[in-house]
Amino acid sequence: MVKIVRKIILFGFLFTVPIFSFSQGTHDRLPDIWNKVKKDYPGLASKEVRIEAAKLNEKAIVGERLPQIKGQAQNTYATYESTMGAFFPQAGLFNVSGSDQLTGASFSPNTYASATIEWELFSFGKMKNKAKAAQSNTQKINFEKEAYRLELKKEVVLRYISVLYSESQLESNMKNVERLKKLTHITASLSRAGIKSHADSLLASSSYQQALGENEKWKGEKNAAWIRLRELYGNEDFNLLHVHSSFLNPTQTLKENREEQMQSHPSLEVVRYTQEYLQYSGKSQKKASLPSISLLGGYAIRGTGIGADGWVSDKWKDGFSNSANNALIGIGITWNFTDVFTQNKRGESQMKEAESVGLFYNKHQQSLEAQLSAIQNKISHQYVEVQKTKQALEQAEQAYSMYFARYESGLMDLSTLLQIQQLLEQAENKHITTAYNYWSLIAVESELINNFDYLFNNL
Repeated sequence: MVKIVRKIILFGFLFTVPIFSFSQGTHDRLPDIWNKVKKDYPGLASKEVRIEAAKLNEKAIVGERLPQIKGQAQNTYATYESTMGAFFPQAGLFNVSGSDQLTGASFSPNTYASATIEWELFSFGKMKNKAKAAQSNTQKINFEKEAYRLELKKEVVLRYISVLYSESQLESNMKNVERLKKLTHITASLSRAGIKSHADSLLASSSYQQALGENEKWKGEKNAAWIRLRELYGNEDFNLLHVHSSFLNPTQTLKENREEQMQSHPSLEVVRYTQEYLQYSGKSQKKASLPSISLLGGYAIRGTGIGADGWVSDKWKDGFSNSANNALIGIGITWNFTDVFTQNKRGESQMKEAESVGLFYNKHQQSLEAQLSAIQNKISHQYVEVQKTKQALEQAEQAYSMYFARYESGLMDLSTLLQIQQLLEQAENKHITTAYNYWSLIAVESELINNFDYLFNNL
């Protein structure tokens, strides 16, 4: 009974270990890397801050439509040679008033406080177009962020593919090292037995050492590729072994997906909203040349050291005496006639810029469509090349195995076998490079159609 329980525990342990090991490797796919970049990369955060700044600017422009309320208070010690009257001075100015028939001190204290309100009732669409221009600018900045994120996503994919490429080259070269190591042992044995010359042993050892040196090169390439990728997502390493099969043996993209038209590409939207911003801004400049109609109001409290009996006091406390209150309300029209020329010209200038941007939009759209058509054409031929290089590699591996057996049987010389081994090595390198070029083209196409689903599902 005890033996049966032990066997059950042992089988349970054997089954749980692979499951646990698999769970440790769940965060090693391209979508997981992108999610980490999207969350932590400071470049995207900076774009978010720019959007927030643009939204605050929108609110500030809306605030310009609110009544403008101003207040001031002042306490002065001044002469009073002036005419009497009620007025509302601008902030920063002092006022003096009095009569020539006064007696007493030459200087008199004054106290003055006022509040004014100015509410622009009608601006002929200037503020409306200014607000729309601010909204267009916010949209433009938002799509700049989307375009940046799309470019960053492509950069993550390209660096990820570079890691796969360097690791595949290293893995391929390690296979080559093992083949040459095995061949070196065999030639050494045959040389000691007197069946083969010592030159064969030296030639095999030379090829083996060259392969070891090549190994160091690809280790350096792999480490460099990892460093470039970590710059985007952090210092964590991922297990990419299970991705190599997909990398070297890609499935063909669906035809309907590759031929779909670009939908609202962020770079196009940036140009479109730039044009819209310039149009609204130009209209706002033109409207600024028209008059402004405002509701005006004010209230003022004044104290002075000049009494009703004509006596002038120079004491500071008397400056709060003899108060007078005044108020006004009315409608004012302001029209800067010079703006009729200058603002119109500024508006026309921005409208011309908008026209230029509109033409650039058409040119940019045609350019993207041409790029997409060219890339899709290259992808279809590149996929065929991947299949051909894969077939060539399989045939080269089979041929090497057969020739290696002939060499072991003494039916072939070493130099011929090494030439065949080099052909196998070239076939491996060609297949890896072809696969790398295929995935690089897919990355460019994915950015153009704003869709990375194929890459995320297969890598």
